[in-house]
Amino acid sequence: MRIVLAEDSTLLREGLVRLLADEGHEVVAAVADADRLVTAVERHHPDAVVTDVRMPPTNTDDGLRAALEIRRRWPDTAVLVLSQYVEKRYAAQLLADRSEGVGYVLKDRVAQVEDFLDALDRVAAGSTALDPEVVRQLISSTRHTDPLSRLTPRERDVLHHMAQGHTNAAVAERLHVSQSAVEKHVNIIFDKLDLSHATGYSRRVLAILRYLGS
Repeated sequence: MRIVLAEDSTLLREGLVRLLADEGHEVVAAVADADRLVTAVERHHPDAVVTDVRMPPTNTDDGLRAALEIRRRWPDTAVLVLSQYVEKRYAAQLLADRSEGVGYVLKDRVAQVEDFLDALDRVAAGSTALDPEVVRQLISSTRHTDPLSRLTPRERDVLHHMAQGHTNAAVAERLHVSQSAVEKHVNIIFDKLDLSHATGYSRRVLAILRYLGS
Protein backbone atom coordinates (compact mmCIF):
# COMPACT_ATOMS: atom_id res chain seq x y z
CA MET A 1 0.00 0.00 0.00
CA ARG A 2 1.31 3.49 -0.88
CA ILE A 3 0.77 5.88 2.02
CA VAL A 4 1.18 9.58 2.73
CA LEU A 5 1.72 10.27 6.44
CA ALA A 6 1.14 13.60 8.17
CA GLU A 7 2.27 14.01 11.79
CA ASP A 8 4.04 17.02 13.33
CA SER A 9 5.73 15.02 16.10
CA THR A 10 9.06 13.95 14.62
CA LEU A 11 9.40 11.00 16.96
CA LEU A 12 5.94 9.62 16.25
CA ARG A 13 6.22 10.32 12.53
CA GLU A 14 9.49 8.42 12.21
CA GLY A 15 8.11 5.59 14.33
CA LEU A 16 5.05 5.27 12.11
CA VAL A 17 7.17 5.32 8.97
CA ARG A 18 9.25 2.45 10.31
CA LEU A 19 6.19 0.52 11.49
CA LEU A 20 4.46 0.83 8.14
CA ALA A 21 7.62 -0.09 6.23
CA ASP A 22 8.10 -3.17 8.40
CA GLU A 23 4.56 -4.22 7.42
CA GLY A 24 5.43 -3.98 3.73
CA HIS A 25 3.82 -0.60 3.03
CA GLU A 26 5.51 2.21 1.11
CA VAL A 27 5.40 5.62 2.77
CA VAL A 28 5.80 7.84 -0.28
CA ALA A 29 5.79 11.04 1.80
CA ALA A 30 5.96 11.87 5.52
CA VAL A 31 5.17 15.50 6.27
CA ALA A 32 4.71 17.71 9.32
CA ASP A 33 1.94 20.10 8.31
CA ALA A 34 -1.45 20.13 6.61
CA ASP A 35 -0.42 22.18 3.58
CA ARG A 36 2.32 19.76 2.65
CA LEU A 37 -0.09 16.88 3.22
CA VAL A 38 -2.41 18.10 0.47
CA THR A 39 0.56 18.82 -1.80
CA ALA A 40 1.96 15.31 -1.22
CA VAL A 41 -1.37 13.67 -2.04
CA GLU A 42 -1.63 15.72 -5.23
CA ARG A 43 1.87 14.67 -6.22
CA HIS A 44 1.89 11.00 -5.25
CA HIS A 45 -1.79 9.89 -5.48
CA PRO A 46 -1.40 7.40 -2.63
CA ASP A 47 -3.74 4.55 -1.74
CA ALA A 48 -4.20 5.91 1.76
CA VAL A 49 -3.48 8.89 4.00
CA VAL A 50 -2.75 8.74 7.72
CA THR A 51 -3.04 12.17 9.31
CA ASP A 52 -3.06 13.84 12.70
CA VAL A 53 -5.70 16.48 13.48
CA ARG A 54 -3.76 19.19 15.30
CA MET A 55 -0.88 20.29 13.06
CA PRO A 56 0.69 23.45 11.62
CA PRO A 57 0.05 25.99 10.31
CA THR A 58 -2.49 26.87 13.05
CA ASN A 59 -2.08 23.78 15.29
CA THR A 60 -5.85 23.45 15.66
CA ASP A 61 -7.81 21.25 13.25
CA ASP A 62 -5.67 21.68 10.12
CA GLY A 63 -5.10 17.97 9.58
CA LEU A 64 -8.78 17.14 9.70
CA ARG A 65 -9.70 19.96 7.35
CA ALA A 66 -6.98 18.72 4.99
CA ALA A 67 -8.55 15.25 5.20
CA LEU A 68 -11.89 16.72 4.13
CA GLU A 69 -10.23 18.41 1.17
CA ILE A 70 -8.51 15.17 0.18
CA ARG A 71 -11.80 13.28 0.34
CA ARG A 72 -13.38 15.92 -1.88
CA ARG A 73 -10.58 16.14 -4.46
CA TRP A 74 -9.41 12.52 -4.48
CA PRO A 75 -12.40 10.42 -3.37
CA ASP A 76 -10.63 7.12 -4.04
CA THR A 77 -7.95 7.90 -1.46
CA ALA A 78 -8.62 6.22 1.88
CA VAL A 79 -8.17 8.47 4.92
CA LEU A 80 -7.32 7.36 8.46
CA VAL A 81 -7.34 10.18 11.03
CA LEU A 82 -5.06 9.53 13.98
CA SER A 83 -5.48 11.95 16.89
CA GLN A 84 -5.27 12.45 20.64
CA TYR A 85 -8.75 13.94 20.77
CA VAL A 86 -12.08 14.05 18.95
CA GLU A 87 -12.91 17.13 16.90
CA LYS A 88 -16.67 16.62 16.66
CA ARG A 89 -17.59 19.12 13.96
CA TYR A 90 -15.18 18.02 11.27
CA ALA A 91 -15.29 14.37 12.32
CA ALA A 92 -19.02 14.39 11.58
CA GLN A 93 -18.38 16.05 8.21
CA LEU A 94 -15.77 13.42 7.40
CA LEU A 95 -18.40 10.72 7.83
CA ALA A 96 -21.12 12.57 5.95
CA ASP A 97 -22.48 11.40 2.60
CA ARG A 98 -19.82 8.74 1.87
CA SER A 99 -18.27 6.94 4.79
CA GLU A 100 -16.47 4.24 2.81
CA GLY A 101 -12.69 4.27 3.09
CA VAL A 102 -12.50 6.54 6.14
CA GLY A 103 -11.47 6.02 9.74
CA TYR A 104 -10.89 7.97 12.93
CA VAL A 105 -8.84 6.36 15.68
CA LEU A 106 -7.11 7.74 18.76
CA LYS A 107 -3.36 7.70 19.21
CA ASP A 108 -3.63 5.19 22.02
CA ARG A 109 -4.26 2.71 19.22
CA VAL A 110 -0.67 3.14 17.98
CA ALA A 111 0.43 1.36 21.14
CA GLN A 112 -1.86 -1.46 20.07
CA VAL A 113 -0.12 -2.05 16.77
CA GLU A 114 -2.47 -4.72 15.47
CA ASP A 115 -5.53 -2.51 16.06
CA PHE A 116 -3.92 0.39 14.21
CA LEU A 117 -2.84 -1.74 11.26
CA ASP A 118 -6.25 -3.42 11.13
CA ALA A 119 -7.96 -0.01 11.00
CA LEU A 120 -5.65 1.06 8.18
CA ASP A 121 -6.30 -2.12 6.22
CA ARG A 122 -10.06 -1.71 6.63
CA VAL A 123 -10.20 1.87 5.40
CA ALA A 124 -7.90 1.01 2.49
CA ALA A 125 -10.33 -1.79 1.59
CA GLY A 126 -13.23 0.67 1.55
CA SER A 127 -14.66 0.05 5.01
CA THR A 128 -15.08 2.35 8.00
CA ALA A 129 -12.94 2.23 11.16
CA LEU A 130 -14.13 4.25 14.16
CA ASP A 131 -12.64 4.29 17.63
CA PRO A 132 -15.35 3.62 20.24
CA GLU A 133 -14.43 6.84 22.05
CA VAL A 134 -14.96 8.79 18.82
CA VAL A 135 -18.36 7.16 18.50
CA ARG A 136 -19.32 7.98 22.08
CA GLN A 137 -18.48 11.64 21.69
CA LEU A 138 -20.21 11.98 18.34
CA ILE A 139 -23.49 10.62 19.66
CA SER A 140 -23.33 11.99 23.22
CA SER A 141 -25.64 14.90 22.47
CA THR A 142 -28.21 12.87 20.52
CA ARG A 143 -28.76 9.78 22.67
CA HIS A 144 -32.38 9.01 23.49
CA THR A 145 -34.05 5.71 24.39
CA ASP A 146 -32.39 2.45 23.46
CA PRO A 147 -32.84 2.18 19.67
CA LEU A 148 -31.84 -1.48 19.60
CA SER A 149 -34.66 -2.93 21.65
CA ARG A 150 -36.62 -3.80 18.50
CA LEU A 151 -33.83 -5.90 17.00
CA THR A 152 -33.86 -9.69 17.13
CA PRO A 153 -30.79 -11.51 18.48
CA ARG A 154 -29.73 -12.36 14.90
CA GLU A 155 -30.09 -8.74 13.81
CA ARG A 156 -27.98 -7.66 16.78
CA ASP A 157 -25.35 -10.21 15.75
CA VAL A 158 -25.28 -8.75 12.25
CA LEU A 159 -25.01 -5.21 13.61
CA HIS A 160 -22.25 -6.28 15.99
CA HIS A 161 -20.14 -7.52 13.08
CA MET A 162 -20.97 -4.41 11.04
CA ALA A 163 -19.61 -2.34 13.94
CA GLN A 164 -16.32 -4.23 13.63
CA GLY A 165 -16.01 -2.83 10.11
CA HIS A 166 -16.87 -6.06 8.27
CA THR A 167 -18.59 -6.06 4.90
CA ASN A 168 -21.82 -7.96 4.31
CA ALA A 169 -19.84 -10.79 2.72
CA ALA A 170 -17.53 -11.02 5.74
CA VAL A 171 -20.50 -10.96 8.13
CA ALA A 172 -22.11 -13.79 6.18
CA GLU A 173 -18.95 -15.86 6.46
CA ARG A 174 -18.70 -15.29 10.21
CA LEU A 175 -22.35 -16.11 10.86
CA HIS A 176 -22.41 -19.02 8.39
CA VAL A 177 -25.33 -17.62 6.40
CA SER A 178 -25.73 -16.39 2.85
CA GLN A 179 -24.80 -12.86 1.86
CA SER A 180 -28.38 -12.25 0.68
CA ALA A 181 -29.60 -13.18 4.17
CA VAL A 182 -27.23 -10.64 5.70
CA GLU A 183 -28.40 -7.99 3.24
CA LYS A 184 -32.01 -8.63 4.28
CA HIS A 185 -31.04 -8.34 7.94
CA VAL A 186 -29.22 -5.07 7.26
CA ASN A 187 -32.25 -3.57 5.52
CA ILE A 188 -34.48 -4.64 8.42
CA ILE A 189 -32.03 -3.08 10.86
CA PHE A 190 -32.23 0.20 8.94
CA ASP A 191 -36.03 0.05 9.08
CA LYS A 192 -36.17 -0.72 12.79
CA LEU A 193 -33.69 2.05 13.61
CA ASP A 194 -35.68 4.51 11.48
CA LEU A 195 -32.79 4.97 9.06
CA SER A 196 -34.45 3.90 5.81
CA HIS A 197 -34.81 7.48 4.65
CA ALA A 198 -31.81 8.99 6.43
CA THR A 199 -29.86 11.55 4.44
CA GLY A 200 -26.54 13.28 5.01
CA TYR A 201 -24.88 10.34 6.78
CA SER A 202 -24.32 6.77 5.65
CA ARG A 203 -27.13 4.61 7.04
CA ARG A 204 -24.56 1.94 7.85
CA VAL A 205 -22.45 4.35 9.90
CA LEU A 206 -25.52 5.71 11.71
CA ALA A 207 -26.59 2.17 12.62
CA ILE A 208 -23.09 1.41 13.94
CA LEU A 209 -23.02 4.64 15.93
CA ARG A 210 -26.30 3.75 17.60
CA TYR A 211 -25.09 0.25 18.36
CA LEU A 212 -21.78 1.36 19.89
CA GLY A 213 -23.48 4.11 21.86
CA SER A 214 -26.17 1.92 23.38
